[in-house]
Amino acid sequence: MLGVPHNADEKAIKDAFRTLALRFHPDRNKEPGATERFKEIAEAYAVLSDPKKREEYDHRGFAGVSGFSQEDLFGGINFEDVFGGNDFGFGGGLFEQFFRRHRTGPPKGQDIEVHLAIPLDKVAQGGEESVRFTREAVCGECRGSGAAKGTHPVTCASCRGTGRVTRSHREGGGNIFIQQTGVCPVCHGSGVIIEQPCRTCGGSGVVEQTEALAVTIPPGVEDGVALKIPGKGQASMEAGGMPGDLFVVVRSEPDPRFMRSGADLWRTETISITDAVLGTTLTVPTLDSDASVEVPPGTQPDSVLRLRGKGLPEFRERGRGDLFLRVKVHVPERLSSRERELYDKLRTLAR
Repeated sequence: MLGVPHNADEKAIKDAFRTLALRFHPDRNKEPGATERFKEIAEAYAVLSDPKKREEYDHRGFAGVSGFSQEDLFGGINFEDVFGGNDFGFGGGLFEQFFRRHRTGPPKGQDIEVHLAIPLDKVAQGGEESVRFTREAVCGECRGSGAAKGTHPVTCASCRGTGRVTRSHREGGGNIFIQQTGVCPVCHGSGVIIEQPCRTCGGSGVVEQTEALAVTIPPGVEDGVALKIPGKGQASMEAGGMPGDLFVVVRSEPDPRFMRSGADLWRTETISITDAVLGTTLTVPTLDSDASVEVPPGTQPDSVLRLRGKGLPEFRERGRGDLFLRVKVHVPERLSSRERELYDKLRTLAR
């Protein structure tokens, strides 16, 4: 399910789960079947990451783990550790459904997702980046009550604060008694009446505001990683509810020097036929400084040269990726008479 070999170690299992979970998380992947695929991936990780559950699965297959409840499967997993201190929403939302946990109190506000593109140099070094976003926050004037300063909302007399009203009537000549419950038309389900609305928010209890926030970018951050900033999402629709969270989805900007592949970087270098035959020395850029690279004699088109440790830092790891140089050989389209003469001699010698 995770695409790892039978003898995969803990790191390989964790890396595979992290990659697939980001790919199939229902908040990101709206394709049909993404939610079920995500659940299967999570369950596979829950089994393979626990030595006892993995042993049962190795010996008895699916029958060995079929008796586990969702709490048994996921209860011991620290998703913040799996995702490098950023749970990407996995600690709540979908996993709350897995654990059968239910929030108490007013509902939480909606989450906000913003995208941040950063240059490869910032990916390599890490540091702070500023993001701007617009959200609905609790009105500072009325503190979310919606009532003008010095006043308070009053309980709706129509529904007595429940937000619901029940109407009764008889049908069929009075033999059938029918009750219908619906939203209170007076308070529109809020349970309170605001007699003097707050001038700042117009009685809604929330105001729209644009904020700037400094986000810490970890070195080597992978494309698509969502950095979670708690409490910076939309305000709750009900008084007393917690605001949602802000998720900053980080991606690396296109770079004319390199193409990124995880922690590795790729670059194409074009050399002449004579340099491919005789060998040469290239000066190529890296993220740190220029480097000299020896191209050996007889280098073939599309050969790949490797510069170890010249890529990006590995995300949440100690290592560093490599820089790969793909060598292209330029074949001249037009030749001078002297060049043609020399190539003819070379062809004669090759025979």
